[in-house]
Amino acid sequence: MNAVPRTLSRSLNDRMIAGVMGGIAHRFGWNPTLVRVLYVVVSLASAAFPGILVYLLLWLLIPNEAD
Repeated sequence: MNAVPRTLSRSLNDRMIAGVMGGIAHRFGWNPTLVRVLYVVVSLASAAFPGILVYLLLWLLIPNEAD
C-alpha cells in the first residue's frame, strides 16, 4: 500500500489568518482548532518563544496548497 505523502503547505480551506496552523494540522492529521489553541498557549506561556515571529516566518516559508 503506497499512501500519498502529505506535504507541508498552508491550507486554503482551513485558515484563520494565513492557513499556517491549518496546514500543519492537515499534514499530521490533527485537529486544526487544537493546534491553534496549543500554539497560542505555548506562545503566551513562554517568554522565550516569539510566537508572532515564528508564525510570520512559517507564513513566508510554507507554500500554499495550490502552489
